[in-house]
Amino acid sequence: MKTSSAPPGDTDARTRRLLQAPILPLLLVMAWPNVLIMCAQASTGLIETWWVAKLGTDALAGMALVFPGVMLMQMMSAGAMGGGISSAVARALGAGRRSDANALVWHALLINGGLGLAFSLLFLLGGAPLYRWMGAEGPELAAALQYSNVVFAGSIALWLMNALASVIRGTGNMLFPALVTCAGVVLLIPLSPLLIFGVGPLPGLGIAGGGVAMVLFFVGGALAMLWFILSGRCVVRLSRAPLAWRHMRDILHVGLLSSITTVLTNVIIAGATALVATGAGMQAVAGFGTGVRLEYLLVPLAFGIGAPLVVLVGTNLGAGQRERALRIGLIGGLIAFVATEAIGLSAALWPEHWLRLFTQDPLALAAGADYLRIVGPCYGFFGLGLALYFASQGAGRLRWPLVAGFLRLAIALGGGWLALRLSSSINAVFYALALAMLVYGLLIVLAVWRRSWFSAAHKPAVLSPSPVSPSSPSPTPIER
Repeated sequence: MKTSSAPPGDTDARTRRLLQAPILPLLLVMAWPNVLIMCAQASTGLIETWWVAKLGTDALAGMALVFPGVMLMQMMSAGAMGGGISSAVARALGAGRRSDANALVWHALLINGGLGLAFSLLFLLGGAPLYRWMGAEGPELAAALQYSNVVFAGSIALWLMNALASVIRGTGNMLFPALVTCAGVVLLIPLSPLLIFGVGPLPGLGIAGGGVAMVLFFVGGALAMLWFILSGRCVVRLSRAPLAWRHMRDILHVGLLSSITTVLTNVIIAGATALVATGAGMQAVAGFGTGVRLEYLLVPLAFGIGAPLVVLVGTNLGAGQRERALRIGLIGGLIAFVATEAIGLSAALWPEHWLRLFTQDPLALAAGADYLRIVGPCYGFFGLGLALYFASQGAGRLRWPLVAGFLRLAIALGGGWLALRLSSSINAVFYALALAMLVYGLLIVLAVWRRSWFSAAHKPAVLSPSPVSPSSPSPTPIER
């Protein structure tokens, strides 16, 4: 790859800005709406948890059992496959291949739609044995299944919504997906309690009502994203292009590898939940699950910073600007570290401020507080690793994030299991989780610092060139 600092002559104004503007102001301007969208989307789960907690500890524990699967779905559709979609669109636009970028929209919908259907079938058919393996029985299992079956029956809407949002973000437009998600959250705030508890002649659906509210949120978001692209306000267009393996590969090359990292993250949480259930029972699971929800907030925060990194790194590498791409990744990682470490330290110092929002059970509070005090100080390294993982998506180089993810899994679950056997204390599990986060972040930043993106074998995915249509419209203000 050449290292020219000048963008192609036919590059549009939006792409030239990504290639030439000062890095820190550009990254902050692109990140803030995306941080907003991801925090808003994550808050949908918190809203539900707050209302479901009023149904009792059994319902809260049941939701904690389902939560890793829900987050796996959201992280795969938005962060993993979504990152692959955004990266492919960004690299195509960075290299001036507008017709290829248009074709990627249709392929993105087909890929995410198929995966969404597979995900639904997996959890609808295998949910019960999974939750039993995690320690559920009796009322906790019943609550978990009521919530799980509703959410995963409508999960294809989430996959389509995130496919379209990732296309829009791949053009550099972070604002419109943020506006749609925030509007959905505003509607969800009153909708969740109405469906959970009922009002007037409308009967309450219990914990299943929270799932119905989430599905309605997904459907509305998908329709809004589709309207934006079809209306002509987006840089790229939706066209039913013939299926081509080169387009599928350009998305899956990054998306499938990223999905492995996403699966590892959620396997760690699910496995740790099972270890806590074994060591201290379901009341401790309710507290641990509530504490872990704060950890899960780090993922959308890091993604809020990471999605612009996917676009900026991909666009700059597409134009041959290696060193600028590296600087973008490292600056973004530092921002993510500072933001997530601040959250972790606050949680470690005042854990009950968070936990008492959801439960007053003494055993749950004790377990959740121990988790936050031990693991919270390492949140910054988790955020650092996640941000650089997204930057690596833009580079199309995911070997070291994958290595770090498997190492984190081994330390968290293998070390946690061994520590629990030796000490019989769930705090030993929490120490293993903290060490795993520390190693994860440090290994990825070291690899990126040593220019692992630019090895001799590095050959970014390249599609056949196509000219930019002279009639292609200039970006509207919302696209910029």
